[in-house]
Amino acid sequence: MNPKPFFWLFTAILIGLTQRAEPQQQAKIPRIAYLSGTSPSANSARVEAFGQGLHELGYVEGKNIVIEWRYAEGKLDRLPSLRRSKCVSR
Repeated sequence: MNPKPFFWLFTAILIGLTQRAEPQQQAKIPRIAYLSGTSPSANSARVEAFGQGLHELGYVEGKNIVIEWRYAEGKLDRLPSLRRSKCVSR
C-alpha cells in the first residue's frame, strides 16, 4: 500500500475541519474632546489634573484613549465651531 494518497487525504480532511481564523475586531478607543475658552498655557493646571485623573482610571493618552485638545484662545465666539471641528494639537 502506497502511503502518499493516504497522507494527502488525511491532510485535506484536517484542513477542511479546521476553522478559518477570523480577524479580530479592533476595540474602539474612547475619544474625548477637551474644549476650553482659554489658551493651553492658562489651562495647564486643569489639563494636568484631568490627565492625572484619567491615568488613575487606567487610561493612557494615545494608547487606550484619544483626547482632542481644543482652545478658543479667549475668543468665545469660536466655541461652537470648535465643538464640531477636528483635533487641534496641544
